[in-house]
Amino acid sequence: MQTVLFDVVEDYIGLLTLNRPQAANAFSVELLKDLNDCLNQIEKHDHIRVLIIKGSGEKAFCAGADLKEREKMSDDKVVETVKRIKETIHRIESLPIPVIASINGAAFGGGLELALACDIRIASTQALLGLTETSLGIIPGAGGTQRLARLIGPGKAKYLIFTARRLTAEEAYKYGIIERIADRNKLVETVLAEASIIAENGPIGVQQAKEAIQSGLNTDLKSGLEIEEQCYKKTIPTQDRIEGIKAFKEKRKPHYKGK
Repeated sequence: MQTVLFDVVEDYIGLLTLNRPQAANAFSVELLKDLNDCLNQIEKHDHIRVLIIKGSGEKAFCAGADLKEREKMSDDKVVETVKRIKETIHRIESLPIPVIASINGAAFGGGLELALACDIRIASTQALLGLTETSLGIIPGAGGTQRLARLIGPGKAKYLIFTARRLTAEEAYKYGIIERIADRNKLVETVLAEASIIAENGPIGVQQAKEAIQSGLNTDLKSGLEIEEQCYKKTIPTQDRIEGIKAFKEKRKPHYKGK
């Protein structure tokens, strides 16, 4: 069985599905390989404007590392596998297009670290989230200590990581970890609707906005404003910008081509 599925829906939206429902979509060595193979396709795809990542089944988005598989690994192999997870998650974060995590159920450990690398997180009312590694005697090793602290602040991140607390969707929303909550039966519909709104906007503009935000967060305000200026300049000579102005004048919906 293919552990990761990829398809293009509604023309411009990519749908990537972690497909190990019997193992809570946990990161096995095989899943990591299949996920990287799918990312190779996505990185070469010219027409995708938004990517959705979801887990198959109804119980889990991704439960993190496959602990049964890890139990049989040597210490060196464990370190190597965690590094592979971190590198894979970084690839997802580095995609130029917006990525939405559709969190249908449990997102623990590496599963939440994956979601934190996405640009937007939408969770069902049944979702449970947490960086629970300290309860296993380890720490988040695929970017969780860094991304969570940047997202919600160091104090709250330390509290959640030190306590290994599991949050409901409502609690995660109040912490600022997720951007929206959807009814369990309407999660797919809600995520697709949000992805469609993004896909209708100018793709070059959206990508440059992502670049400005991502790169700007890693520097001081003055440098961030310079990055924003450079990203803005990249939108000026595009056909999309002319189309946007023309559509506004003609009071119609713009038809962007990503050029």
